[in-house]
Amino acid sequence: MQTLRKLLPYMSILVVIALVYAGWTFWSRHRDVQRAEDEAQSAEAKRDADITRKLGGDQVKILGFYASPATVRPGEKALVCYSVSNAKSIRIEPYIEEVKPALSRCVEVQPKTTTEYKLTAVDSKGHEITESFILRVTK
Repeated sequence: MQTLRKLLPYMSILVVIALVYAGWTFWSRHRDVQRAEDEAQSAEAKRDADITRKLGGDQVKILGFYASPATVRPGEKALVCYSVSNAKSIRIEPYIEEVKPALSRCVEVQPKTTTEYKLTAVDSKGHEITESFILRVTK
């Protein structure tokens, strides 16, 4: 019992040192993890901003509008493909079918004669942009 009483102050010091070491270890690891998470969030925000900028920011933008193939024979089918960003609604003239805004979509057509297709995209504020191309039908 006396030996235990003699060792008690030293054991208390050892316990305090162990607690300080454990606390320091956990705190420094937490700090490193927090720093890594902050850097990852910053990199993700930068990537998101780059993507938003490339897709037209907050403005309506037609990213692509074309036919594949660009020339067909009478009775053959082609694809009319479109890609828009920040559009609330779109329409293709002449009417093909009900279309909705998409980053990438193609619709099948079978024109009888050379046809000019026109895509109109409208954003939520009413801003409108248009693009067109001609699908040639050759004999």
